[in-house]
Amino acid sequence: MLKRLVLAVIVLLGLAQTWDRFTHRAIARPDGVLVATEPQQTEVEDVVPFAFREFTLTPLAKFSLHGRVLLASRYRLGREAALAPYDLGIGWQRMSDSAVLRGLRLSQSARFLHWRWRDAPPIPEAEITRSAANIHLIPASRYIASRIAALRPGQLVSLQGHLVEASRPDGWRWRSSLSRGDSGNGACELLYVEAIDEDGGAG
Repeated sequence: MLKRLVLAVIVLLGLAQTWDRFTHRAIARPDGVLVATEPQQTEVEDVVPFAFREFTLTPLAKFSLHGRVLLASRYRLGREAALAPYDLGIGWQRMSDSAVLRGLRLSQSARFLHWRWRDAPPIPEAEITRSAANIHLIPASRYIASRIAALRPGQLVSLQGHLVEASRPDGWRWRSSLSRGDSGNGACELLYVEAIDEDGGAG
């Protein structure tokens, strides 16, 4: 009986993983720049920190972007995951072009977006850095969280909210980057997402 139960659980987990891969499969897009604009960032006039669960969030800038989803990851362990459970690798301008993306091998790990190429990058590496980002997403509501969770590579998505610095009473802090041209540790955006709109695309 126990062996049958364990086997059933394994089968169900396998089916769940297969379904998750299917529902999050990449959307094919034609060659060409799909998003010509770059993210918009403006100053916050009246900075008012606010409580969010066990954290305090301090707005650093208003932020909005329209981009192509490159990769998406879900995190469940640790303080960072408790605050920002999703990372979105996103590209705009030439990093929204399928012809460019075919020349790159993209991956996400340790809450970074990584890119590699075989012989030479399809566009200058500095342009890759300026035209793509790994954004840590803090959903403002369960509804927004559910829409983030459903995003697929290749989708076009618009996000609006605030770049923030997060803190806790024990002294822990996590601060968003305010530049699109930086790289390495501290270069990712930490975005409190207040609105999301996505284009489902084809099949």
